[in-house]
Amino acid sequence: MANKIRGREKLVTCSSCGRTMPKDKSVKYGRMNVYSTELKSGDDVKATTFVESYYCISCAKHRRIFEKLGRKAAIAAARKEREFKRPTERWNSGRRW
Repeated sequence: MANKIRGREKLVTCSSCGRTMPKDKSVKYGRMNVYSTELKSGDDVKATTFVESYYCISCAKHRRIFEKLGRKAAIAAARKEREFKRPTERWNSGRRW
């Protein structure tokens, strides 16, 4: 459990639904936007901006930004098992009965 030494947290607004919640309960999501003129010559201009947005837990789960830790561990274990699994012989792989 978190220590309550910080006092009252700042309130932030969810970028999806508009719900107001404390900053420590929100999920911060940052992404990089790249804008380009897509010119074939050397005059191509690229600009990048970093956009941070805050989501409440329910919106972050709905947008698949946030998952419970147990679910993340289960997905990672399944992925690791899939990588190390030997390719097995398929049923009736070209043989007759």
